[in-house]
Amino acid sequence: MKLVALPAGSGAAKIEPPGFDRADRTAESEGKGRVAASLVNDGPATAAALAKRLGISATAVRRHLDALLADGSVEAAAKPPYGPVPTPGRGRPARTFAITDRGRSQFVSDYDNLATDALEFLAETVGPKAVAAFAEARAAQLEQALRDRLGNNWATVPLDEKLVGLAAALSDLGFSASADPAPGSTQLCQHHCPVSHVAEQFPQLCEAETGAFARLLGHHVQRLATIAHGDGVCTTVVPLSAPSRTIERTSA
Repeated sequence: MKLVALPAGSGAAKIEPPGFDRADRTAESEGKGRVAASLVNDGPATAAALAKRLGISATAVRRHLDALLADGSVEAAAKPPYGPVPTPGRGRPARTFAITDRGRSQFVSDYDNLATDALEFLAETVGPKAVAAFAEARAAQLEQALRDRLGNNWATVPLDEKLVGLAAALSDLGFSASADPAPGSTQLCQHHCPVSHVAEQFPQLCEAETGAFARLLGHHVQRLATIAHGDGVCTTVVPLSAPSRTIERTSA
């Protein structure tokens, strides 16, 4: 079974060179995905072998490998993790690149079906409230992970700065998020959702996540689109004119 890379990208807080637009980010993300997918489907390889496999330049492959190495999706070694060791030639030996557990987790797999089956079983044997409770517990874990990244002074910063910080923190956790200005509001966009296939059947996951964003921001938010629903990105609108208020957690 061939695995397909899920969309990935860098966070909104990353400084980009002049002229670097969203199309460039998409091309880079797709290039990284192709390199990672080749390592999963066809096994470890050198940069030269990857370039030959994919029909792209060795320079482009090395750039994508550097990015994958930086985020821990790929590891490099002086010899292959298995199989015969190439006969050393002149000069510096070529490194062999292999996918890591972190990199492998970015691909669609049967874990999605397993998670869906588990939630279906939970709903049938315990009831819908159990699914909602699970979604809230998962959202609480995400909320805490985000708070850990946002720091102690988070509550005192202006709302627009909060949104930029939240987008960067979400990107650190693999959601590839951005905070995009819109008339009278800001759109918090997530270009990747690790549970989108499960959330197609269990929107409680999206609802609980939206509640976590509201609590983090202390502000009313509205989810307008989700990848799970077939939209291109998960979009949460934060109206800047609405009065700020603390959102209290309610029990499921």
